[in-house]
Amino acid sequence: MGLLLYGSPSIEISFDDRALQHLQIVITAKLRRRESFVFSWNDSADIGSGRSSIWLDPSSTLYYRYFGSRVPAINREWIDVLMESANSGSGLFFLPEPGTAGHPAPTQRPRA
Repeated sequence: MGLLLYGSPSIEISFDDRALQHLQIVITAKLRRRESFVFSWNDSADIGSGRSSIWLDPSSTLYYRYFGSRVPAINREWIDVLMESANSGSGLFFLPEPGTAGHPAPTQRPRA
């Protein structure tokens, strides 16, 4: 399980390492082009379900923390689906990997 830490003080958002790697590729591509956007996901039941969103822009403080030591194989189709979402008017929405039953919903908590 990996972590995306956002802001200062940071919010921890947990994704599995494979999902986080794909999100990092998409988020980095958008921010390199100096594009701002909303990133949204459905929350896991252990934090009350619902949906969360953050605003990302080139000045955002982001930290990606992976718990596995190996870089996962990249699914180009998944990158394309996430990038299409990121380029939409509603922004990037975390979607499960195409052809899978999906990943567990991310969890988040404020960090002190």
